[in-house]
Amino acid sequence: MHDSMLKKLDQLKERIKEIETLLLDPETTKDINKYTLLNKEFADLKPIVEKFEEYNQTIISINDANEIINSDDEDLRQLAEEELKKSLGKPELLEQELKLMLLPKDSADDGSAYLEIRAGAGGDEAGIFAGDLFRMYSRLSEREGWNLEVIDIKQSEQGGLKEVVAKLVGESVFKVLKFESGVHRVQRVPETESQGRIHTSTCTVAILPEVQEVQDINIDKNDLRIDTFRASGAGGQHVNKTDSAVRLTHIPSGLVVECQDGRSQHKNKEKALSLLAAKLKQQEIDNQQESIASERKIMVGTGDRSEKIRTYNFPQGRMTDHRIKLTQHNLDQIMDGDIKTICDALLAENQLAMLSQLESE
Repeated sequence: MHDSMLKKLDQLKERIKEIETLLLDPETTKDINKYTLLNKEFADLKPIVEKFEEYNQTIISINDANEIINSDDEDLRQLAEEELKKSLGKPELLEQELKLMLLPKDSADDGSAYLEIRAGAGGDEAGIFAGDLFRMYSRLSEREGWNLEVIDIKQSEQGGLKEVVAKLVGESVFKVLKFESGVHRVQRVPETESQGRIHTSTCTVAILPEVQEVQDINIDKNDLRIDTFRASGAGGQHVNKTDSAVRLTHIPSGLVVECQDGRSQHKNKEKALSLLAAKLKQQEIDNQQESIASERKIMVGTGDRSEKIRTYNFPQGRMTDHRIKLTQHNLDQIMDGDIKTICDALLAENQLAMLSQLESE
């Protein structure tokens, strides 16, 4: 194992001892926020330190076995040979596991996220595809036990969607979905196509992590223009009577968000503020990093075909993710929300890239 990695792991061992001491201090328990943060840090570090202890014990066992392998005692020599066989390749495996555990973690990974889908090139067929994608993510949400809250939805012709914004609430939503941002392309024969020709349409998808505390993002009320209007879509007589929908315009950035999900104007405003905070936070990250990692970039452009990250080919029943050259021939299941294996493959590929960078450093 590289010296810099050993040094880092030794530092973590010392840190976990410090935390244990602090958690036993009565003064710490008086500050609930500090106590909670220390507990979380302890929980994060403990598996790494335990794995490091396992690695150290393995190295000690191998060294001890090597010392007695040439012993005159036949029984000891056999025990040493068995120990070496048992430990064959184990240090390398443990080292690889430790490297993965040491990779930088995105603080947003454990939390909820916003999903935005917008129809791009392709007219009515793009709107129908946007509806198909929304159903795909809705079915995934059901499979994963997440809760889906529609924030804003705009219908299109032919029963499709112009755009939809939803919040997916649950554990590790952002971690699972963060590589879904980008342009999704569909190839199929529309129902209105009499000649049987394949059409290509696009939709843009964006995944934004939820900001845990809206107060963490400085939103000056003087920078906001708040408009109320009547919600469109289903809702019966209530839709025609109450200006419950809310549109927030953040004047300095030009960002506009809408929420027309609930009947309460106050709750719609709260949801819109939370979404605006998420967008401003992402904008802040984009500005801080000159070359931002692709998985953290919002790709909600024009739906131009050249930006495609994934193609759904209905005549051939296949899906291709162009970033990792992954092709699957179970399109029906994929459109029914069975995309966890695709998300996992993207996460694994990202981990490999990060490992490669870590090792080169």
